[in-house]
Amino acid sequence: MVCKGICIRHKAHKPVGDGRYATGQKRCQVCEIFLNWNGLWCPCCGYRLRTKPRNIKYKAKLHENKKVAEIQELLLKEHQ
Repeated sequence: MVCKGICIRHKAHKPVGDGRYATGQKRCQVCEIFLNWNGLWCPCCGYRLRTKPRNIKYKAKLHENKKVAEIQELLLKEHQ
């Protein structure tokens, strides 16, 4: 498992306001890059992509953002 440089084509730019994982970006530990990729495995090295943050502070932030999004979705369904 070594980086072959294919991942550069799928490199993700840092989003403004939201976190990387909240916007659906994934990180490869081998290539050390955030990707816009639908699969679970890196297209470059074949290593499993990380879809959640490891830091407890960012885990809590992601969890809170998901809760807020669920509440907003429920409120929209009630008003329709």
